[in-house]
This record gives sequence, structure tokens and C-alpha cells, in this order.
Amino acid sequence: MKKDIHPENYRLVAFKDMSNDEFFICRSTAETKDTMVVDGVEYPLVKMEISNTSHPFYTGKMKLVDTAGRVDKFRRKYGDLKK
Repeated sequence: MKKDIHPENYRLVAFKDMSNDEFFICRSTAETKDTMVVDGVEYPLVKMEISNTSHPFYTGKMKLVDTAGRVDKFRRKYGDLKK
């Protein structure tokens, strides 16, 4: 294996899906200020809007994820187009 190809801050990080509170832990270099305690161990926390546990492609369920109010903003601007 080549030397010095991995970043120095390659560590275990918790990734949390904010739409359903599921999380997983894997190695990453993602920068974060938040932390999360899992089984008594504190991990850096990366918050995600969607992951494989909530994405319609993986779940088979059509679900509207609107965390920023984009759908309501669209409906106010253009009206309800379902007519």
C-alpha cells in the first residue's frame, strides 16, 4: 500500500438521517461541529436530509421530504396544479 495517501483526519463518524432519526457509523473525513454519543462513545456527527433509509428508491414508498418549505413556496407562487 502506498504511504501518505490517506488524510490525517480519517476517523469514525456518525451520519444521521434527520427525516427518520436513523444513523450509521463509518469512516470519513467530513468536517463537523456536532457530536453524537452511541453506546457510550462520542462520534463527530454529520446530519443528512435523506439517506438510503428514507429515500423512496430504497424504501419503495413515495414520500415527500420538504425540509426547507420548498413545496409550500412553489404552491404559493404557482397555485395548486393538480386541477
